[in-house]
Amino acid sequence: MTAEAPAPGTAAPPYGVLVPSHVHFDDLDALGLLHNGRYPVLVERAWSAYWQALGWSYRGNWAEAEDACNAVREFTIGYERPVTLSGDYAVHLWLERLGTTGLTYGFRYCSADGAVTHARGRRVLVRLDPGTLRPTPWSERFRKEAQQLLPAEDLAV
Repeated sequence: MTAEAPAPGTAAPPYGVLVPSHVHFDDLDALGLLHNGRYPVLVERAWSAYWQALGWSYRGNWAEAEDACNAVREFTIGYERPVTLSGDYAVHLWLERLGTTGLTYGFRYCSADGAVTHARGRRVLVRLDPGTLRPTPWSERFRKEAQQLLPAEDLAV
């Protein structure tokens, strides 16, 4: 299954993508809840899986990283319903804003079918020039692929 496809039997979300995720027993805290610090890691893994499926990845060389040379400017998360069991879940990813050098994406950590939301948040990224580490514009290739994650009414961005 590719990162772009929802789990079998899962309806595609109306915008963005549903990326499979798995909670392991050791992700749970002493109370048997998914530890609050694991949510950002699981979201990051889903984001990475999505872009890697499209051919984007960071391989240890910023000069060759292209649009993967970016930094997190902001990360917020709200917890709505605890995850109490290990097993299969999903991360619903979408773009809220695609600017010249930055982007904001939204996410939900949810049940594998996308029906139950456990946490939701947003993350702001800035693309960096590998030589100066200053903001630089996203490539046209990246912009084209990223626009697929925008809600339909925002495709004119």
